[in-house]
Amino acid sequence: MEYRFYKKGDYPVIISLWEAAGLPYKPQGRDSREMLEKEMEKNCGTFIFAVENGRETGVVLVTHDGRKGWINRVAVLPQFRKMGIARELVRRAEQWLEEREIYIYACLIEEYNTDSFAAFQKMGYIPFEGIHYLTKRKFPDI
Repeated sequence: MEYRFYKKGDYPVIISLWEAAGLPYKPQGRDSREMLEKEMEKNCGTFIFAVENGRETGVVLVTHDGRKGWINRVAVLPQFRKMGIARELVRRAEQWLEEREIYIYACLIEEYNTDSFAAFQKMGYIPFEGIHYLTKRKFPDI
């Protein structure tokens, strides 16, 4: 398995991986081509891809706010699951953050996604009790 970083023009690959993995996304909002490319231009995040024989088999989005890193949107094609790809994508995301001197890693997992919750716990992530996650959105599709 090889791994590579995001390059402009990867949007269709990202969306096809998300769709195949069953991840919901907002193509008219925060997950539109325009918004994702704008986010990547800020240099505070990247996508990391797993590639097998020239085919992208998995992806993770890693970002940071200058003090905390966020690992988001881990997706692996169903036929490539249970092979350690998600674990390696997360490890590489953590390494990318460490190279930027970011040493706190966080992820948000929706309640229905019990597989991801269990996988992140196996990778050493622990639930943080006592915090309520709140959002405010100017538009519902962001």
